[in-house]
Amino acid sequence: MGYVDESEVNGPGCRAVVWVQGCTRACSGCFNPASWSFEINQLISINTLAEQIASNPRNQGVTFSGGEPFWQAPGLANLARQLKAKGFNIMSFTGFTVEQLRAKGAPEGAQELLDQLDILIDGPYVESLAIHSPTSPVSSSNQRVHILNPEFESAISWASDQMEIHILKDGTRLVTGYRGQMTLAEL
Repeated sequence: MGYVDESEVNGPGCRAVVWVQGCTRACSGCFNPASWSFEINQLISINTLAEQIASNPRNQGVTFSGGEPFWQAPGLANLARQLKAKGFNIMSFTGFTVEQLRAKGAPEGAQELLDQLDILIDGPYVESLAIHSPTSPVSSSNQRVHILNPEFESAISWASDQMEIHILKDGTRLVTGYRGQMTLAEL
């Protein structure tokens, strides 16, 4: 669905963010409802995307978001392997719980992607459980942070109640992070 370099509100450090297209949850209050459709928005090869992410010296890691990353788990696992080989850390958001991702009936390639992750934020966004805190890395209280690589135990330094605006070369703006559905008009 989209991509941005140098985000500082989507995980630890400075990182690339890859948003995938497609989600069946339709969570009320979702920050990215344009990602729900499974219609192709943009196609890019895994190798090209890996090269693009690695070409920015400020990127230290990559975050997968959506839509629902685990509906594209095999491709993202491949991308994650390539980037980990180049020293990047890998994080993903998901509306599934980690238990669902490890159970029979999980999306194809779910375990393969889990094996590549350093950090996983799991659970669907629930608007009635929203957290608007400058210290919480999750957006609703049912969500959980899973540190899958012990090196990241003390790396949870971002907060879900932050946003950033990227002004792209063509003049368009990309808003990322989450701040209670704040619109550009409110900024």
